[in-house]
Amino acid sequence: MTGMTSTERPLLNRRLAEFGTTIFAEMSALAVATGAINLGQGFPDTDGPEEIREAAVRALRAGHGNQYPPGPGIPRLRTAIAEHQLRRYGLSFDPDTEVLVTAGATEAIAAALLALVEPGDEVVALEPYYDSYAASIALAGGRRVPVTLRPHDGAFRLDLDELRAAVTDRTRLLLLNTPHNPTGTVLTRAELTAIAELAVERDLLVVTDEVYEHLVFDDAEHLPLAAFPGMRERTVTIGSAGKTFSFTGWKVGWVTAAPALVDAVRAVKQFLTYVSSGPFQYAVAEALALPDSYFEEFRRSMLARRDILAEGLTAAGFEVFRPAGTYFVTTDIRPLGEKDGFAFCRALPERAGVVAIPNAVFYDDRQAGAPFVRFAFCKREEVLREAAGRLRRM
Repeated sequence: MTGMTSTERPLLNRRLAEFGTTIFAEMSALAVATGAINLGQGFPDTDGPEEIREAAVRALRAGHGNQYPPGPGIPRLRTAIAEHQLRRYGLSFDPDTEVLVTAGATEAIAAALLALVEPGDEVVALEPYYDSYAASIALAGGRRVPVTLRPHDGAFRLDLDELRAAVTDRTRLLLLNTPHNPTGTVLTRAELTAIAELAVERDLLVVTDEVYEHLVFDDAEHLPLAAFPGMRERTVTIGSAGKTFSFTGWKVGWVTAAPALVDAVRAVKQFLTYVSSGPFQYAVAEALALPDSYFEEFRRSMLARRDILAEGLTAAGFEVFRPAGTYFVTTDIRPLGEKDGFAFCRALPERAGVVAIPNAVFYDDRQAGAPFVRFAFCKREEVLREAAGRLRRM
């Protein structure tokens, strides 16, 4: 079997022809093969709160969620999501008609784009972007239109004029991510106000990926776009338990939006996983009800880890863009005499015993992302210090 049929038609759907094995799988395999410290893929190396893990065990033993849960998600979790949005942001959602539980944020993104985008529609997305965005747009038959965040004064910034210029009569949807992976940028109130005004003026839908909502640092604050004037009825907001509670393998995400938008996303989601993570849904409902002290301590612990890694990378000679959010640090390798992030990352496990991700995979214009490399700091502090030491000795 050569991967071709007798008619020489490729087996893989042509819309996905440009997408091979993800860089995360490649670099994680390199980490295993070399014994390197994996600062590539964004998963913690410790579990989240013990009481939440025990809540999942209790649900399993009690038979809660072991069979198919309700398609939209269990009522207890949908209520907990609505209460979280109200408590944190003053956003009121009906748990019965405006909340949908998904198999992680990745399914939520795919279902939203497949539901709302038709062939030929343009989707404006902030570049660099998480790789599943491009794949989901392609599956929907849409055309992605990147607006590039560019380095300026130690951070990656959005050019609002460039964003406005990217919107045409064919634009259906804006796809936003704040806090932004991989750059760590957090969109400001002024930027979000301008985005909201543009969406209303041009009658655009917006899908906003806010999975790092609880990981904002320094003077940054997370502001849901749905809370801005005119945005409540046109915004699909995506959240996730994995990043906030350090149980990424549970794959519990959600959508909050107006009823018509939730209905559209659910119509697709029911033919993807239908349902998932039954017992874990009960545990995540308890997690979302944790006191504010949990979320603040989580943020503080990640801030300390950010600083350990950022200072170590600076000492090793990288130019470091200290993130205002997420648990990733983007660096520029040109001060090290390097310019090709792919080659650098593929050699790094042997050279230094550390794995990172080349940011170029998140760009349509690979050259624009070529000198940038992303490191994850959602690891134990001693692991980050060891990684920093290895990089300094490189």
